[in-house]
Amino acid sequence: MHIYRLILGLTIYISLLLLISCQKEWVFTTSPTDKVTFSSDTLRFDTVFTQIGSSTKILKIYNPSKEAINISSLYLAAGANSKFKINVDGFPGTKALKDIPIYPKDSIYLFATVTINPNSPLSVSPFIFNEDLILEVNGNKQVVTLEAWGQNANYFPSRFNKGVPVVLSCKNGEINWNDPKPYVLYGEIFIDSCTLNIAPGTRIYVHGGIVKNKTFGVFNDGILYTLPFGKLLMNGTFEKPIVIQGDRLEPEYQNIAGQWYGIILGRGSKGNKIQYTTIKNSIVGLYVDSTAECTLKNSRIFNTASNGLVGVRATIQADNCLIYNNGGSAVQCINGGDYQFNYCTIASYGSNSSALGMTNYICYDDPITCQRRSQYRLNATFRNSIFYGSDQDEINLSDISSGQNKALFNILFENCVVRVKDLLTGQNKQFSNFLTDQCKNCINGSIQSKVFKNPSEDDYTLDSLSVAANKGLPLLKPYPILIDLLNKNRDSANPDIGCFEQIK
Repeated sequence: MHIYRLILGLTIYISLLLLISCQKEWVFTTSPTDKVTFSSDTLRFDTVFTQIGSSTKILKIYNPSKEAINISSLYLAAGANSKFKINVDGFPGTKALKDIPIYPKDSIYLFATVTINPNSPLSVSPFIFNEDLILEVNGNKQVVTLEAWGQNANYFPSRFNKGVPVVLSCKNGEINWNDPKPYVLYGEIFIDSCTLNIAPGTRIYVHGGIVKNKTFGVFNDGILYTLPFGKLLMNGTFEKPIVIQGDRLEPEYQNIAGQWYGIILGRGSKGNKIQYTTIKNSIVGLYVDSTAECTLKNSRIFNTASNGLVGVRATIQADNCLIYNNGGSAVQCINGGDYQFNYCTIASYGSNSSALGMTNYICYDDPITCQRRSQYRLNATFRNSIFYGSDQDEINLSDISSGQNKALFNILFENCVVRVKDLLTGQNKQFSNFLTDQCKNCINGSIQSKVFKNPSEDDYTLDSLSVAANKGLPLLKPYPILIDLLNKNRDSANPDIGCFEQIK
């Protein structure tokens, strides 16, 4: 019996040796053209929002090659700080996993999990968690995005709308956003035959990022757009302002520009009103297109990668507004239009672009020759406003008629603080009399002038020695403006210039 067991054991042992000796030795491809493929380029976790919830997703990783392939490293971008956990064929990925083989025409499974408490503070549990799962294969870095939602919010129009244009329509009626929960916007929202009425205190977070679709090609996502029969009413109050910004709420993203595209009031859109609203961290803050109208009051636009406020042959009325920290001109008026600014502070520090730029034309070819162009008359009035910054010229003007047709370039500044130098001598001295003819009772500041308290800290309240103090003109027509951006009463006889009345 013992001999039988010995013979059986030897037989099994020899069989195993023969099997191992006959097993194929795989040849691993090292060609950079050989990569792995995935069952999806994004893993979206349908996280529970009303309570602490967890979710698991499966990713299949394929080797389409005829040779074996080696994943030299697989890891989460945030490492040990990641909100996600991964497991690859039974091996947990708390640290980078090394040398993972996939045999020819074969695949492996990756399991990813996330656990989220939707009631944690936004600093801990933001609206959206995005993280890259990185695979290094034959010198290539391949990426799969992990995406989960962390807060109980109104995800509009849905959490799966990234990069997708959606029309918001209500048959010329009204849609109200008045839920106390924040709104998180995905994709491009086009308002058509509808008024979008946004209630005081509403918080709006826009999910941006580079996307691609058949309609627009490659572009930056996160757009709120009114079509000709669409209207936007942002009805903030001093006590309950509206805020619209990017959805990245980590401290390091608070002042980062370009996180979403911006608000566009499209051609012909009428009756738009924005008051007590903050628009920040976009590419462009507010773009008012041809023949569109907008009333902008007691609002702030800042931290934009391009212009803060753009009007293209538009009609814009702005009172008590603050615009600053813009990659382009803070305010840009192009191809004419009708503009009236009262008690506004337009600041440009650390930028090569001016605080204010105005033209009565657009060039469609070489900007020097400008043979193909569109032109339209410009009417602009600025009262009790500041156009100031770190450059010697913070107002840039360009008139297609070179001063020959005054009706085409009709501008007036009254009781404003400005900063100009080369404007007075350039362009064949077209604007040599700017400070007497077009800027009435203006103060032309210099680098030594005291204007703001601390612009390096984004404090644009007036310095105790500000040249803007008590230099305004009381504005009562066509309507009285009796308070400043901070709801402080203005001096009835000698108000200050700009959006802030000086704290005395």
